[in-house]
Amino acid sequence: MATTIVRPRTLATEPEPRAHKAPALRHLGPNWYASVMGTAIIANAGATLPYQLPGQRVACQIVWALSAVVLAVLLTARAGHWLHHRDQARAHLLDPAVAPFYGCLSMALLAVGGGTLIVGKDLIGTGAAVAVDTVLFTAGTAIGLLAAVAVPYLMVVRHKVEPRQATPAWLLPLVAPMVSAAVGPLLIPHLPAGQPRETLLLACYAMFGISLLATLLMLPLVFGRLIVGGPLPLTLTPTLFLVLGPLGQSTTAVNQLADVAPQSIGAPYAGALGAFAVVYGVPVMGFALLWLALSAAMLVRAARNGMGFAMTWWALTFPVGTCVTGAAGLARHTGLTAFAWLAAALFLALLTAWLLAAAHTLRGLTTGRLLAAPR
Repeated sequence: MATTIVRPRTLATEPEPRAHKAPALRHLGPNWYASVMGTAIIANAGATLPYQLPGQRVACQIVWALSAVVLAVLLTARAGHWLHHRDQARAHLLDPAVAPFYGCLSMALLAVGGGTLIVGKDLIGTGAAVAVDTVLFTAGTAIGLLAAVAVPYLMVVRHKVEPRQATPAWLLPLVAPMVSAAVGPLLIPHLPAGQPRETLLLACYAMFGISLLATLLMLPLVFGRLIVGGPLPLTLTPTLFLVLGPLGQSTTAVNQLADVAPQSIGAPYAGALGAFAVVYGVPVMGFALLWLALSAAMLVRAARNGMGFAMTWWALTFPVGTCVTGAAGLARHTGLTAFAWLAAALFLALLTAWLLAAAHTLRGLTTGRLLAAPR
């Protein structure tokens, strides 16, 4: 005779797994803000080049508007990600490979905000541009300073990292304050004369120091991993260009700050800061060109070995753009044609990289591959 086994009923039963809403957003990580950064720097760098072609500024206005639209779309999408996929968002924060990209949010806000005052004012007016940049600069700076502390804290107490896992992406949250230092001077002429201007000027120099010294601590780990561990995986090879970020951005920052120093701080500091822009910027730009050559050689090697497209290709845009603005600043303060030509040559490389990254990103979005679960 067959017996029937009756399982006892429990008072509390496991709920059925709930289907996630907005599944297309589940794997939308903070690294996507790099596309905003890479687009905005085209406008910012193109508008400040020593050489200007007919229609160049109009083209920069269009690109800035595009970066602002992409930023708005991504902010909305990432808000949906946190709303509907909090488990995945928390997993990103606890993943040492993803958490550093939270610094990209700050830099995206700052890059678009800076572009608003550089070229956006032609479209929306100076008053509105100042208001928009004030909001974006304040939010971007606050988020950047938070990321510069929170991400290293998580790496120390929560992430399980080994020396072989070091990548240039670790620099991302540390570079964000340097971007604030570089775009903050754009707001200084719109502040009341006296202490407000001097306060923002010195605050930008303080953020310059935060980012520079933190980068000097982190960069040996990255370079040591390359020497001891060999080349990065093919997909991560473009991230080598991220090292150019703090180099080019710091050169841009000291030159931008030197421009506004005479109207913000008295003698002898204004003159000293102008001299510092050249004394600091020239050697750092030299090292940036050395690293650019090394990274380009590694990129060619990876391409020959079958490197395919990934969102890491956006690392070829914003860092190179900071070198463009840094070289343009040195051309402005030294009067040397060599720096003007360097800025133009780097801008052509930046434009090429942006076209490639943007085209492949659009193709990946169309096919759905870029929003699919990582393999």
